[in-house]
Amino acid sequence: MGLQYMDTGAMFRAAGYALRQKGADLDSEESVEKALDGIDISVIYDSQNQQHVLVNGQDVNGAIRTPQAGADASKAAVYPCVRRKLLALQRRTAEKYDVIMDGRDIGTVVLPNADLKLFVTADPAERGRRRFLQLEKAGKPHPDLDTIIEEIKERDYRDTHREIAPLKQADDAVLIDTTHMTEDQVVEKVCGLIEECRAGKKAAGSRASV
Repeated sequence: MGLQYMDTGAMFRAAGYALRQKGADLDSEESVEKALDGIDISVIYDSQNQQHVLVNGQDVNGAIRTPQAGADASKAAVYPCVRRKLLALQRRTAEKYDVIMDGRDIGTVVLPNADLKLFVTADPAERGRRRFLQLEKAGKPHPDLDTIIEEIKERDYRDTHREIAPLKQADDAVLIDTTHMTEDQVVEKVCGLIEECRAGKKAAGSRASV
Protein backbone atom coordinates (compact mmCIF):
# COMPACT_ATOMS: atom_id res chain seq x y z
CA MET A 1 0.00 0.00 0.00
CA GLY A 2 3.01 2.28 -0.31
CA LEU A 3 3.54 2.55 3.45
CA GLN A 4 6.87 2.22 5.24
CA TYR A 5 6.67 0.22 8.47
CA MET A 6 8.48 2.08 11.22
CA ASP A 7 9.82 -0.33 13.83
CA THR A 8 9.97 1.92 16.88
CA GLY A 9 11.12 -0.96 19.06
CA ALA A 10 14.27 -1.23 16.96
CA MET A 11 14.97 2.44 17.65
CA PHE A 12 14.88 1.84 21.41
CA ARG A 13 17.07 -1.22 20.98
CA ALA A 14 19.55 0.92 19.07
CA ALA A 15 19.53 3.50 21.87
CA GLY A 16 20.15 0.84 24.51
CA TYR A 17 22.89 -0.72 22.39
CA ALA A 18 24.61 2.62 21.79
CA LEU A 19 24.46 3.56 25.47
CA ARG A 20 26.05 0.26 26.49
CA GLN A 21 28.74 0.70 23.85
CA LYS A 22 29.57 4.07 25.42
CA GLY A 23 29.79 2.49 28.85
CA ALA A 24 26.73 4.20 30.31
CA ASP A 25 25.24 2.92 33.55
CA LEU A 26 21.71 2.07 32.40
CA ASP A 27 20.48 2.13 35.97
CA SER A 28 21.47 5.79 36.31
CA GLU A 29 19.45 8.49 34.53
CA GLU A 30 22.32 10.95 34.95
CA SER A 31 24.77 8.55 33.29
CA VAL A 32 22.35 7.82 30.45
CA GLU A 33 21.64 11.50 29.78
CA LYS A 34 25.35 12.30 29.69
CA ALA A 35 26.12 9.39 27.35
CA LEU A 36 23.39 10.45 24.90
CA ASP A 37 25.57 13.38 23.82
CA GLY A 38 27.39 12.32 20.70
CA ILE A 39 24.97 9.49 19.88
CA ASP A 40 23.18 10.03 16.56
CA ILE A 41 20.37 7.62 15.69
CA SER A 42 18.82 7.68 12.23
CA VAL A 43 16.65 5.48 10.02
CA ILE A 44 16.87 4.58 6.33
CA TYR A 45 14.89 2.18 4.13
CA ASP A 46 16.53 -0.03 1.51
CA SER A 47 15.19 -0.95 -1.94
CA GLN A 48 13.07 -3.70 -0.36
CA ASN A 49 11.50 -1.18 2.07
CA GLN A 50 13.30 -2.78 5.01
CA GLN A 51 14.14 -0.44 7.86
CA HIS A 52 17.76 -0.03 8.91
CA VAL A 53 18.66 1.76 12.12
CA LEU A 54 21.98 3.60 12.09
CA VAL A 55 24.02 4.67 15.11
CA ASN A 56 26.49 7.38 14.15
CA GLY A 57 26.17 6.21 10.55
CA GLN A 58 26.73 2.50 11.30
CA ASP A 59 24.00 -0.04 10.49
CA VAL A 60 23.24 -1.85 13.76
CA ASN A 61 20.28 -3.99 12.63
CA GLY A 62 22.16 -7.23 13.33
CA ALA A 63 23.66 -6.10 16.63
CA ILE A 64 20.36 -5.07 18.22
CA ARG A 65 18.53 -8.38 17.75
CA THR A 66 19.92 -9.96 20.90
CA PRO A 67 18.46 -10.58 24.38
CA GLN A 68 20.97 -8.11 25.81
CA ALA A 69 19.85 -5.38 23.41
CA GLY A 70 16.23 -6.07 24.33
CA ALA A 71 16.99 -5.80 28.05
CA ASP A 72 18.97 -2.59 27.50
CA ALA A 73 16.11 -1.13 25.46
CA SER A 74 13.67 -1.74 28.31
CA LYS A 75 15.97 0.05 30.75
CA ALA A 76 16.67 2.97 28.42
CA ALA A 77 13.00 3.48 27.50
CA VAL A 78 12.02 4.62 31.01
CA TYR A 79 14.15 7.78 30.81
CA PRO A 80 12.51 10.98 29.46
CA CYS A 81 15.78 12.06 27.79
CA VAL A 82 15.84 8.87 25.67
CA ARG A 83 12.17 9.15 24.75
CA ARG A 84 12.63 12.81 23.73
CA LYS A 85 15.54 11.91 21.47
CA LEU A 86 13.64 9.11 19.75
CA LEU A 87 10.41 11.11 19.59
CA ALA A 88 12.19 13.67 17.41
CA LEU A 89 13.54 10.87 15.19
CA GLN A 90 10.11 9.26 14.82
CA ARG A 91 8.49 12.54 13.84
CA ARG A 92 11.23 13.39 11.33
CA THR A 93 10.85 9.97 9.73
CA ALA A 94 7.07 10.36 9.52
CA GLU A 95 7.54 13.69 7.75
CA LYS A 96 9.86 12.11 5.19
CA TYR A 97 7.99 8.86 4.48
CA ASP A 98 4.41 7.59 4.39
CA VAL A 99 4.63 5.46 7.51
CA ILE A 100 2.64 3.00 9.53
CA MET A 101 3.72 2.67 13.15
CA ASP A 102 2.70 0.68 16.19
CA GLY A 103 3.34 1.20 19.87
CA ARG A 104 1.86 2.30 23.18
CA ASP A 105 1.84 6.04 22.56
CA ILE A 106 1.93 6.52 18.78
CA GLY A 107 -1.54 8.07 18.47
CA THR A 108 -1.46 9.94 21.79
CA VAL A 109 2.11 11.30 21.91
CA VAL A 110 4.29 10.54 18.88
CA LEU A 111 1.90 11.39 16.02
CA PRO A 112 -1.12 13.08 17.63
CA ASN A 113 -2.11 14.56 14.25
CA ALA A 114 -1.93 11.32 12.25
CA ASP A 115 -4.68 11.04 9.65
CA LEU A 116 -5.67 7.57 10.84
CA LYS A 117 -5.25 6.00 14.26
CA LEU A 118 -6.14 2.40 15.00
CA PHE A 119 -6.38 0.85 18.47
CA VAL A 120 -6.11 -2.89 17.83
CA THR A 121 -6.81 -5.20 20.75
CA ALA A 122 -8.20 -8.59 21.77
CA ASP A 123 -9.22 -10.39 24.92
CA PRO A 124 -6.15 -11.46 26.99
CA ALA A 125 -7.22 -15.12 26.83
CA GLU A 126 -7.37 -15.01 23.03
CA ARG A 127 -4.03 -13.19 22.80
CA GLY A 128 -2.54 -15.82 25.10
CA ARG A 129 -3.90 -18.62 22.95
CA ARG A 130 -2.42 -17.04 19.82
CA ARG A 131 0.94 -16.60 21.51
CA PHE A 132 0.90 -20.20 22.76
CA LEU A 133 0.16 -21.57 19.28
CA GLN A 134 2.81 -19.30 17.74
CA LEU A 135 5.50 -20.61 20.10
CA GLU A 136 4.40 -24.21 19.58
CA LYS A 137 4.52 -23.84 15.80
CA ALA A 138 8.01 -22.34 16.02
CA GLY A 139 9.16 -25.21 18.25
CA LYS A 140 10.26 -22.84 20.98
CA PRO A 141 10.12 -23.64 24.70
CA HIS A 142 7.22 -21.93 26.46
CA PRO A 143 5.18 -22.00 29.66
CA ASP A 144 1.65 -23.40 29.76
CA LEU A 145 -1.30 -21.45 28.37
CA ASP A 146 -2.58 -20.21 31.74
CA THR A 147 0.87 -18.80 32.59
CA ILE A 148 1.10 -17.00 29.24
CA ILE A 149 -2.36 -15.45 29.78
CA GLU A 150 -1.39 -14.24 33.26
CA GLU A 151 1.84 -12.75 31.90
CA ILE A 152 -0.18 -10.84 29.27
CA LYS A 153 -2.56 -9.51 31.93
CA GLU A 154 0.36 -8.37 34.09
CA ARG A 155 2.02 -6.65 31.12
CA ASP A 156 -1.27 -4.92 30.21
CA TYR A 157 -1.55 -3.60 33.75
CA ARG A 158 2.03 -2.29 33.73
CA ASP A 159 1.61 -0.71 30.30
CA THR A 160 -1.64 1.07 31.18
CA HIS A 161 -0.26 2.36 34.50
CA ARG A 162 3.14 3.56 33.27
CA GLU A 163 4.05 7.07 34.37
CA ILE A 164 5.62 7.79 30.97
CA ALA A 165 3.69 7.06 27.74
CA PRO A 166 1.04 4.70 29.14
CA LEU A 167 -0.99 2.49 26.85
CA LYS A 168 -4.33 4.09 26.09
CA GLN A 169 -6.66 4.61 23.16
CA ALA A 170 -6.50 8.05 21.55
CA ASP A 171 -9.85 9.87 21.60
CA ASP A 172 -10.03 9.85 17.79
CA ALA A 173 -8.73 6.30 17.24
CA VAL A 174 -10.78 3.57 15.60
CA LEU A 175 -11.16 0.59 17.95
CA ILE A 176 -10.66 -2.83 16.34
CA ASP A 177 -11.41 -5.74 18.68
CA THR A 178 -9.89 -8.79 16.97
CA THR A 179 -10.98 -11.35 19.56
CA HIS A 180 -13.36 -13.09 17.17
CA MET A 181 -11.61 -12.13 13.91
CA THR A 182 -9.25 -14.15 11.74
CA GLU A 183 -5.96 -12.67 10.64
CA ASP A 184 -7.32 -12.19 7.12
CA GLN A 185 -10.34 -10.32 8.48
CA VAL A 186 -8.08 -8.01 10.49
CA VAL A 187 -5.96 -7.27 7.42
CA GLU A 188 -9.08 -6.57 5.34
CA LYS A 189 -10.46 -4.23 8.02
CA VAL A 190 -7.21 -2.28 8.42
CA CYS A 191 -6.59 -1.95 4.68
CA GLY A 192 -10.18 -0.83 4.14
CA LEU A 193 -9.83 1.91 6.74
CA ILE A 194 -6.58 3.11 5.16
CA GLU A 195 -8.21 3.29 1.73
CA GLU A 196 -11.20 5.19 3.16
CA CYS A 197 -8.86 7.67 4.80
CA ARG A 198 -6.90 8.20 1.60
CA ALA A 199 -10.08 8.63 -0.45
CA GLY A 200 -11.34 11.26 1.97
CA LYS A 201 -8.07 13.19 1.88
CA LYS A 202 -7.94 12.97 -1.90
CA ALA A 203 -11.45 14.36 -2.16
CA ALA A 204 -10.33 17.24 0.05
CA GLY A 205 -7.38 17.88 -2.26
CA SER A 206 -4.59 16.78 0.09
CA ARG A 207 -2.31 13.76 0.57
CA ALA A 208 -3.07 11.32 3.37
CA SER A 209 -0.47 10.56 5.99
CA VAL A 210 -1.49 7.28 7.64
